Amino acid sequence: MAKRSMRRKVREHQEHGQANVHPLFPRSSEYDPREADSRDRKYVKNIRAMSAVQQRLLDAVDACSVVAAVGPAGTGKTYLAIAKAVEALEQNRVGRIVLSRPAVEAGESLGFLPGDMQEKLAPYLRPLYDALSERLGSKRLKALVADGAIVIAPVAYMRGRTLYDAFVVIDEAQKGTYGQLKMLLTRLGWRSTMVLTGDPDQTDLLSGLSGFGEIAQRLERISEIAVVRLSDADIVRHPLVASMLSVL
Repeated sequence: MAKRSMRRKVREHQEHGQANVHPLFPRSSEYDPREADSRDRKYVKNIRAMSAVQQRLLDAVDACSVVAAVGPAGTGKTYLAIAKAVEALEQNRVGRIVLSRPAVEAGESLGFLPGDMQEKLAPYLRPLYDALSERLGSKRLKALVADGAIVIAPVAYMRGRTLYDAFVVIDEAQKGTYGQLKMLLTRLGWRSTMVLTGDPDQTDLLSGLSGFGEIAQRLERISEIAVVRLSDADIVRHPLVASMLSVL
């Protein structure tokens, strides 16, 4: 009986299945760049640059041990850095990924957050988890975090550490002071890569406290370090983001 039912379902699928098949990519006349891409990007094994400067950033990460990605919001700085970190981990070129960002609120105080340390820090580190989830999937991400292969920590917990055999991403670097960023850069150990990402124009610190702009300028003097500057032309979010940033 079960086999008969299965054969009937197969026949029905062959006769009517075409009605349930949809094109993966819409026709060009129907394509609207303002529509979000609904495909799950974690299934895209190899990322590709959307602009020449993004490609320069990817090449710089492969060639240099320290890279600073400077540019406005939406240029893919964090996503590309984390994608390269995941690639390095999966190819066994590093033993772990270390992600850090300053725990600075965006212009408003949330007060005291409930829970333990991880729960208190979760809102600040959420963008890093989101990018990792897109590349790895939430289930594998949890397993790697539990095994210590992926470490996510605030800047305040990085002092005194030496990061060997690691791919380090410092996100939202514009929210760090000069002293904090200097401390983070000197954590670099053997067989490690460090990428700093940030937009000096979007710091939540008081005027003059952010050290990312000065740090990037000084690092440009060292030939073995790459400083990649992205612009509004490299924005891959909604087309209006670039337009708004040009007038705001």
